[in-house]
Amino acid sequence: MKVLPLIVAGCVWLASGTSCRQAAGEAPLTVFAAASLRAVADDAAAAWGAAHDREVRVSYGASSTLARQIDAGAGADVMLSANPSWLDWLEGRGRLAPGTRRVFAGNSLVLVAPAARPFRWAPGEPLAAAFEGKIALGDPAHVPVGVYAKQALTRLGAWDALAGRVVAAANVGAALRFVSDGGAPAGVVYRTDALFAKGAVTVVAALPEELHDPIRYAGAGTARGDTSAAGAFLDWLAGPEGHAILERYGFAPARPGER
Repeated sequence: MKVLPLIVAGCVWLASGTSCRQAAGEAPLTVFAAASLRAVADDAAAAWGAAHDREVRVSYGASSTLARQIDAGAGADVMLSANPSWLDWLEGRGRLAPGTRRVFAGNSLVLVAPAARPFRWAPGEPLAAAFEGKIALGDPAHVPVGVYAKQALTRLGAWDALAGRVVAAANVGAALRFVSDGGAPAGVVYRTDALFAKGAVTVVAALPEELHDPIRYAGAGTARGDTSAAGAFLDWLAGPEGHAILERYGFAPARPGER
């Protein structure tokens, strides 16, 4: 059945509830976001979209996967990465819009276990002997949380003993599910993901930040996208309203001057 638009006061209102301006032909703002930003990006998309009278659509995945999709021509306006190195990669290939790049948040790593099977461990103790079985990480070859986790485990002197026990997950959410579902008795994930999995996992220990590169979330507009809207969205996310959402979900705000 064809649904006819209702014309009111010179605007076209669609059943989807999109705005007059949007219905008149403005495309949604498309954001590609790291999986660990799901809750933040959902709230940010709703808040920014309402304030700017524009629909925002968000797709999630590992930063590495999203960057490769953008490089292959995927229609994204904004990339929000859990590791600035993937923005470096895109920038080097001419895929980012100049002047739109922003660092907007920070995070940290924790060691987790299934809530029903916790174990004890502290930095400085041999980790490989603290539990039996697998340890779930993001794929350390390319998934940011796995890259950081490998750095931390290497500097702890635990990587060689644990490398053969790693379950390499596609993103941080998948690594967390391996642990919460009991498929792995241990895992290394972002603190923010562990905070919102209470009851499913328990935090065994926080991993000191000096064990890995600083975890910084950065965003940029894409060269093929709506550069003006992308810049406005990123400025908003890096500003007070965006910081309020980030802090609600346990992220640290960006330091002044970080880009």
